Amino acid sequence: MFKVIQRCVGPASLSLLTFRVYAAPKKDSTHKNYMKVDELSLYSVPEGQSKYVEEPRTQLEENISQLHHHCEPYTSWCQEIYSQTKPKVDRFVQWGLDNYEYLQNAPPGFFPRLGVIGFAGFIGLLFARGQRGEVI
Repeated sequence: MFKVIQRCVGPASLSLLTFRVYAAPKKDSTHKNYMKVDELSLYSVPEGQSKYVEEPRTQLEENISQLHHHCEPYTSWCQEIYSQTKPKVDRFVQWGLDNYEYLQNAPPGFFPRLGVIGFAGFIGLLFARGQRGEVI
């Protein structure tokens, strides 16, 4: 196990080191050997003739294109419904967040009044259960 760790840590620690490399021209070289940046192949564009040739579509690409063409009305309908529904959902979520914050910081006496009103409504439902709603 130690040998495995040693073999992994060695190269990994060397990658963290930084070295500076300085290049100096030879004493007997002349300026004729120097190249400009434009002359380097890395920076130059090859002077070859290039022509764009579009490959023919395969059967799979044709089938996917047809499927996309047939599904386009449905996807546009879904996008339209989404764009109409999203603002309503956002308003509903904001309404829920506002009510949650109100209930977290309710004014004094709010919950007892809410309990009395809710209890009275529940009792009213129990008493009204046997009635048919006939008017005399």
